[in-house]
Amino acid sequence: MRPAELNRLTVAEAAARYVELVRARTVTGSLSPSTAEVYARDVATLVDLAGEATVLDDLTGEDVDAILLAFARRPDGRRSPTGPGAGPGGGVGGGVGGGQSPSSQARFRRSISALFKHAALAGWVQVNPMALATVTARERGGLRPQRRALTREQAEGLIVAAQALPGSGAGEGGRRDQRTELRDALIVLLLATVGPRVSELVRANVEDFFTNDGVRYWRIFGKGGRTRDVPLPDDVARVLQEYLARGRQAGGEDKALLLSWRGRRLARGDVQAVIDRVQRRVDPDRRRSVTPHGLRHTTATHLLADAVDMDAVRRVLGHSDLSTLGRYRDELPGELEVAMRTHPLLRRPGPAAGS
Repeated sequence: MRPAELNRLTVAEAAARYVELVRARTVTGSLSPSTAEVYARDVATLVDLAGEATVLDDLTGEDVDAILLAFARRPDGRRSPTGPGAGPGGGVGGGVGGGQSPSSQARFRRSISALFKHAALAGWVQVNPMALATVTARERGGLRPQRRALTREQAEGLIVAAQALPGSGAGEGGRRDQRTELRDALIVLLLATVGPRVSELVRANVEDFFTNDGVRYWRIFGKGGRTRDVPLPDDVARVLQEYLARGRQAGGEDKALLLSWRGRRLARGDVQAVIDRVQRRVDPDRRRSVTPHGLRHTTATHLLADAVDMDAVRRVLGHSDLSTLGRYRDELPGELEVAMRTHPLLRRPGPAAGS
C-alpha cells in the first residue's frame, strides 16, 4: 500500500527536478559545475534507458540491473573499437564496439544511486530500488551481475528447512499469537518454487488463492496490471492450507495473506529477514545467503535446467517476452559436463523390434 504522500513522478519528471537541485548546488559552491554536468548527463541516460514515461516508483531492483548492464554495453564515443580500451569478445566492460569503461560504469552507478537516495527522501519512491539491485560496480572489470541462483543442493537445503519449520516450532515457548513458523515456511516455499517478485508476494491477499479441479492456484497481480494464475506444487499447497487454518494471525488486515504477529501486512523489507531466519536452520555446507530476487532466479534456473518448456517458465514468472528469461537463467556448476555426457546425437539406439 502506497503512503498518502507518495508523489508518483515519471522518470523524466523526477530527473528534471533532481538535476535542477544539483545545478543549484553549484551556486553555493558545494558542487563544481563540471561535476553537476556529469550528474545531469548520467541522469539523462537513465531517462533514456528506463523510458521517460515510466513511473519512478515502479522501477524494481531487476529493472535497475537491466539499466546498469545496458549502460555498460553502450558504445563509448571517446574510445576507438580498435584502441587500447577494446577488449576481446564484446562483453560488458569494454569490447569490440567500445563498451563503457569500468570507471564510467562505476560513475554511472554512483550517479543514479544519488538520484534514488534523494527520491526516497523526497517521497518519490517507496523503496530505493538500488538496495534490491544485484549488479555491482567494480573499477576493474566493470559492472557484473553476481551469480544469484542457488545450486540444487542449496535450494533443497533451504526448502527442507522451511518444511521443517511448522513441526520444529510445535514445542517452542512464546505466545501463540506471536508464532510465525508457518508463515515463514510459506514465504520461503512460494519464493523458491513459484518465483514471484517480492512486491507480488507481499501484495497477495487470501482471496487470490483458489482451487480448480482439485488444484490450488495463486492469482498473481503483476507488473503493468497483468495477472497470471499459477498452480502451486502439492507440498506448497498443503503448507498454505495449514497456514490459513491455524497460522495466520487473526484480527489483522482482512485481505492480506502475509501478516506480522501484530496483524499488519508484511512489508517487502521483512521478507529478507524471514529468509535469513530460515537459512540459519540450513546445514552450513548447503547454506548460502540469497535475496528474494535470488530465489526468483533459482526458480527460473532449475525449471529451465530440468527441461521445463520455456513458455511455461515465462508464464510462471510473469514475463511478456521469452527473451527476458535470459536474464534469469544462471549457470549451474557441472551442468555443461552433464549435458555433454548425455549428448542426444551420441545416445545408442535400442535394439530393433524382432531382432
